Amino acid sequence: MTPGFFSQAVAHEISLTTTLFFSSFLVLMVLALAFEEKLHCKKSVITGVTAVITLPLAGYFGLLPFGPLEDILHHKIKLPVYIPGVDWEVICIIVGSGIFVDVISRSGLFTWIAVSLTIRSSGDPYRLLWYYGVLTVLFSAFLNNVTAIIIIGSLTVVSMEKLDKRELLPGFLLIEGLLTNVGGLLTLISSVPNIIAGNAAGISFVSFLIYSSPYVLITTAITIFMGAKLFNIQKLTTTEDREAALAVVQEFDPSDGVQSKKSFYSSVMALTLLIIFFATASALPLLDKLGLGYVAMAFAIISLLAFKSRVQEFYSAVDWDLIGFFICLFIVIYVMEHAAVLALIGKGIGALLSLGDFGGMFSLLWGASLVSSVTDNIPLTAVLARVLQNLAEVPPSDSPLWWAVIFGANLGGNITPIGSASTLVAVAIMHRHKIPMSFMEFVKKAIPFAFVQLLLASIYLLILSLL
Repeated sequence: MTPGFFSQAVAHEISLTTTLFFSSFLVLMVLALAFEEKLHCKKSVITGVTAVITLPLAGYFGLLPFGPLEDILHHKIKLPVYIPGVDWEVICIIVGSGIFVDVISRSGLFTWIAVSLTIRSSGDPYRLLWYYGVLTVLFSAFLNNVTAIIIIGSLTVVSMEKLDKRELLPGFLLIEGLLTNVGGLLTLISSVPNIIAGNAAGISFVSFLIYSSPYVLITTAITIFMGAKLFNIQKLTTTEDREAALAVVQEFDPSDGVQSKKSFYSSVMALTLLIIFFATASALPLLDKLGLGYVAMAFAIISLLAFKSRVQEFYSAVDWDLIGFFICLFIVIYVMEHAAVLALIGKGIGALLSLGDFGGMFSLLWGASLVSSVTDNIPLTAVLARVLQNLAEVPPSDSPLWWAVIFGANLGGNITPIGSASTLVAVAIMHRHKIPMSFMEFVKKAIPFAFVQLLLASIYLLILSLL
């Protein structure tokens, strides 16, 4: 966000009535997002309608800085009033990373990794659970969560049916769905809440990885261990069973999905370079100023050179509903900031923080997780991130308060099937293969995992705050 734009906002006292009036639009938007499926309405339309209504109302109430603005070179520039409200770096990271991952996935790299591990497991269900679980976390860290569960979930169905272990499918798919949200905590680009909060807090790619990886490592292991116990996923004990399972997985061929060796090795190199540039961008000249959005878009464009005559295939694969949702969401939040709605929420957050360092941190963590379990965690994160930015004493980038928001927003998706897109896809895969899983049955099975994961997050944040 460009600070100069805020300085030109209309400086007058905003009445509580006006603030509450605009608050009602924010509440209605969040409720509509929570019941998105029942309304048969896409996210971008919900936030778009809210933006279209609140922008002229903000103009009518004189809340926004209409008219020419000064840029950093003191040139008079005329921009639509809502442009400064959009966090374009977040948009660039999402679009760039999405296109890049889609391009390299065409090489068959991710399928090759998954099938290779299946063969390496020798068909043992317990070993497969660990392999698929760890792979789900890693895929979720560098792909989006939905892509991760589609790849791993589809392979799980094939493997379990060929191994004649279909009864284990509900446990496998549930655990994999839950682990996508754990893996979503591993890197700055793993999930949208990470990008929003990390960008607002100024957390670098490396710092994010260093802070989150111990928690992700421990929680992944405990989640898989719990899953094996609760769903009775055991090792094969007899020689006959082990030989039969080995014979089945040896029929799998990792190279089936590989289009060409050249594109395969090019994808390995490109993915490695992207991770390196993301990790070192904050320390490299010019890139430290251009940011991760530039890195993501640059790699997307470079990867498209291999398909330069048919790039429309990849453009059409971009989740434009998500992009439209984000742009309109940022506009709505921009209006809410000028209408003092965020300041009002900030007072509530301030009351939580007055409970003390630990009380405020735990309240943010558990509160964010409960809210994100029933509605989209993206607007929640965007609002909380802006509120923390606007506090009198802005928390430093390594403050546990930022991490409480990040952990809560991600892990809340494991409480209900509608808490995150990946858990919803996991349930959809079950239904597609005639595996019954109702809303309440999911909650009943997922609650022990979510509780333990949030408890571990509480302990982990407590340790961080004491260091």
